Amino acid sequence: MIVFIIFGVILLLLSFSLKNSTNPFSKFSNSIKIVGFLLIALGIFSSMFKQIDAGKVGVKSLYGNVEPDILESGLHIINPLLDVTDFDIQTQNYTMSAIHDEGSKDGDDAIRVLSNDGLEVVIDLTVLYRISPELAPKIFKQIGVDYADKIVRPVTRTRIRDNAVYYDAVALYSTKRNEFQQRIFKTIEADFKSRGLVLEQLLIRNINLPTSVKTTIESKINAEQEAQKMTFVLQKEKQEAERKRVEAQGIADYQRIISTGLSDKQLQYEQIKAQKELAASPNTKIIFMNGKGSAPVILSDK
Repeated sequence: MIVFIIFGVILLLLSFSLKNSTNPFSKFSNSIKIVGFLLIALGIFSSMFKQIDAGKVGVKSLYGNVEPDILESGLHIINPLLDVTDFDIQTQNYTMSAIHDEGSKDGDDAIRVLSNDGLEVVIDLTVLYRISPELAPKIFKQIGVDYADKIVRPVTRTRIRDNAVYYDAVALYSTKRNEFQQRIFKTIEADFKSRGLVLEQLLIRNINLPTSVKTTIESKINAEQEAQKMTFVLQKEKQEAERKRVEAQGIADYQRIISTGLSDKQLQYEQIKAQKELAASPNTKIIFMNGKGSAPVILSDK
């Protein structure tokens, strides 16, 4: 490629200098000239072929002039004078995190914002995006290859700060988290689109509140859990009391039915059955019947 051309030119210059001198190596000037031409030809020939890897596109430029068409993945024959810059069109991620060595930047790179109630909230975020292939020449011409630092990072951080002021800290942490994420997605998506980038997903990884606010929230959650527990206990006690009431009512109803449902004849029948069982006992000697409806008197020899 360009290295071959440079060496070829050097050899050509060397051959011309040897040819016009009395140097003992001057007899090799023609051979050096031939090798120089071969290297130049090889460099030019190899520069005519450009391989674009899968998941990338090539942007062509000639002396600073960026051409609007792109080279897709595959092998291409091009003008050897063209300069081709590869652009990754696969999904890329940019993470801003408070945890060291976890984000795209070393150290604490979390986004610090002020909420509507004046509290500082720390947000860990991951941006999933990609380049729109047909707009790669525009990106190269207007932004360059470091679009992540020039567009993705500053736009994301700015839009998050702009939108966080509409929410209280506790709301960002809990009830309004999804709403906040959808809101910043729409604004960032519009900014990316105008610059040739496609926002695929915005992931709020973590929201950290001030320690005092965390303590208040935890106390509130614990109180709510205790209240729910007490409510459950009371409901259980009420259910148990109702069960006992129903059981007692059932027993009372049963006794009432028995007491009102048995006639005199049924009582006499049951009495006679009991007397027969007593008479059959080996310990029974005498049974005195005292008259109609009276209970017998049973004497035993024991």
